[in-house]
Amino acid sequence: MKRQPLDAALAELERRHLKRRRTTVEAFVEHGNRLVTMTGGRALVDFSSNDYLGLAHHPAVAGAMSECASRCGAGSGASHLVTGHGIEHARLEEELAAFTGRERALLFSTGYMANLGVITALAGRGELVLLDRLNHASLIDGALLSGARFRRYAHGDAEAAERALDESSEEAVVVATDGVFSMDGDVAPLPQLARAAKAHRAWLVVDDAHGLGVLGATGRGSLEQFGLSSDDAPVLIGTLGKAFGSFGAFVAGSSDLIEFLIQRARPYIYTTALPQPVAAATRRALEVVQREPWRRERVRALTARFREAARAADVPLADSNTPIQPVMLGSSQTALVAQQELLDAGFWVVAIRPPTVPRGSARLRVTLSAAHSEEQVDALVEKLGRLCVRQQAVCE
Repeated sequence: MKRQPLDAALAELERRHLKRRRTTVEAFVEHGNRLVTMTGGRALVDFSSNDYLGLAHHPAVAGAMSECASRCGAGSGASHLVTGHGIEHARLEEELAAFTGRERALLFSTGYMANLGVITALAGRGELVLLDRLNHASLIDGALLSGARFRRYAHGDAEAAERALDESSEEAVVVATDGVFSMDGDVAPLPQLARAAKAHRAWLVVDDAHGLGVLGATGRGSLEQFGLSSDDAPVLIGTLGKAFGSFGAFVAGSSDLIEFLIQRARPYIYTTALPQPVAAATRRALEVVQREPWRRERVRALTARFREAARAADVPLADSNTPIQPVMLGSSQTALVAQQELLDAGFWVVAIRPPTVPRGSARLRVTLSAAHSEEQVDALVEKLGRLCVRQQAVCE
């Protein structure tokens, strides 16, 4: 990027309604099944968190973190390959492998780092990485950093992906996709992608950050929902800061895959290990996920309730049956105005704008949680309906 005055660049972002701003959350409090955040001195109902199962503030999860901190300290002190790999890490990796039905799992400090690590370790120059056009930025950045050529196929179009594989002159090494797309809430056509990748002897990498814990009969994610095995999708990536309510990420696969990543994944090798108290909290969350299926059932029921009421109120929804429910508004300015109106009404729903989503597709990203009440969901839909009536020209 050519050097230019930064104030001019910031002013241009402001003019285009694309400047991002942080909101400082002062406290989290729960009352029964109510999920409320305190921001700017006001109590707001949070409909933007990825805490799908309501575990981020679960007392047993927080207690496990506190107890482990008293034993192990707050930080790991080094990378996994030096002195940072602790007993809580080892136990969590074993439990995640068992949960996902894989031989081994490997912890990463963030989902972004897991995706960078996998793509750059498996692909290199002279090879092809094939990505869905709406994949998470971390998968795209991993492809760029790998040095491989990468192509993107039309969103959710498995036939386009297969044609790209057939037409490519390079050896196809990786086909990578989100399991559940984070801004749209739809699910990738994983059975068709699995067949195409297998036919071309390519790795199918599934980033199921937003599917694990929520989708599937037992919460094993989008692969379980489609009845796919580790043979169909050899590389599974999951995050721990969404349905599991803690922090970090993991890759699950064969023993050889995990051993190879330990040797070659630079974002794993060259960073400080996740604190052990975080791993301990995640282990407890994993227990709760398996012991309390009502959380998964509840968020599904609330999602269905939201969609039915929103359709009746002519709220413009995307085609999603997951807890991610985008309200499509089009322009960035309209989305920001809608966010402010919801804030004034006591709801925290963030406007998502380019470049996170394609130009002309700005939206409110509503996310449902098992911690929400039916009354909160109904009140949000009522406000969204009134908002869209006032901005009918944009919302139609």
